Amino acid sequence: MTTLFTSDHEWLRIEGDVATIGVTDYAQSQLGDVVFVELPKVGRALKKAEAAAVVESVKAASDVYAPISGEVIEVNEALAAEPALVNSDAGGKAWFFKLKIADTSELGGLMDEAAYKAHTA
Repeated sequence: MTTLFTSDHEWLRIEGDVATIGVTDYAQSQLGDVVFVELPKVGRALKKAEAAAVVESVKAASDVYAPISGEVIEVNEALAAEPALVNSDAGGKAWFFKLKIADTSELGGLMDEAAYKAHTA
């Protein structure tokens, strides 16, 4: 399993041809208390950098972008019921959706953990 990051503060965990996507702990700390999450529909084809989900906090609403192209194969229904999971476990239970990866070459432009930490420092 490999974890990669985007400059827009999404993380991806790559397992085979599936990427699980969520927002980073840094992102949730900037958002404040999350009150609503809108997830993409299963079966939706996403292009890299396309808005895929919405996260709303007491401060602002932000789009969550697809870090790579692929088809949504699963969404985290627990987030719709309990959006505050984003604040308590951004890097774990608060994943947003899973994509079947369309083009593995798109992974090349993403950051590893060390590069992401440098990006947010």
